[in-house]
Amino acid sequence: MTTNTNILIIGATGKTGIPVVEQALQAGFHVRAVIRREDHRSEQLRLDGAETVIGDVHDLQSVRRLVEGIDRIYFTYPPHLEHLVEATANVAIAARDAGVSALVNMSQLPTRENARSALTRQHWLSENLFDLAGIGAIHIRPTYFMENLLLFSAQTIAEQGRIFLPYGNRGHAPIAAQDIARVVIHLLQHPESHVGEKPVLTGPELFTIQDMANVIGQQLGHEVTYVDLPSEQWHTILTEQVGLPAFLANHLHQVAIDHQEGVFEHQSDAVERLTGIAPQSLESFVREHLPQFQGKENVFLGV
Repeated sequence: MTTNTNILIIGATGKTGIPVVEQALQAGFHVRAVIRREDHRSEQLRLDGAETVIGDVHDLQSVRRLVEGIDRIYFTYPPHLEHLVEATANVAIAARDAGVSALVNMSQLPTRENARSALTRQHWLSENLFDLAGIGAIHIRPTYFMENLLLFSAQTIAEQGRIFLPYGNRGHAPIAAQDIARVVIHLLQHPESHVGEKPVLTGPELFTIQDMANVIGQQLGHEVTYVDLPSEQWHTILTEQVGLPAFLANHLHQVAIDHQEGVFEHQSDAVERLTGIAPQSLESFVREHLPQFQGKENVFLGV
């Protein structure tokens, strides 16, 4: 496919931003990728063919410059920052004034007005602000990413054969970032039939964490067990050992309680229905990242 459509990707060096840029270029879009700083990721985006621009979504005038000549937008916001609503307002105003025709917004599966997590409540407000702007907003609501297993569990799997998480015995259907990116590209290509939709994006199969441990263990050739942490202990680990910002640690703590209560217990066919391709299985993902689960390669994920 070739197109003269200009798209803006906000959050271009993140977990979904990078594959969205790659797939958008392959689809023939002209891509303007918003970055916060120059690093090896932004250099690779340029080598791939994207236009990279340093921008600040918390500054309305910066956003106005970013959207000049843009037709459609993919918007994603880092979960460790606290100002999603302000960023949303700036993008919504600038996009409306520039005549942007469509925007795909990265939201979350548990998004709701009365959510425990401040970030999740902000996502609910963000969805509503984009809708009010009349810019053809579509909101994707993915579940937990498969990549989270790498970020939070690969090291303890490699060193101890254990997964330490506070998710109880309820399940979710993890999804790979590449599959989310394929949905984003489809929606950017064909936004007119999806405006206002809020598709829930999941992987192909619902798992408890012990189920996931069993799958990983089968691929590694040894037993992997799940240790169910108390949610308060999880919060302490995130703040005192991992060193996460308080806002993100509080969010991860609150959505863990959501998980314990079954909020994430959804399995959707949206990925295959929208893209025509089934989402990646957990078995395939583990095989693809086996060296990281074995401790032979470092884990790096964009934020």
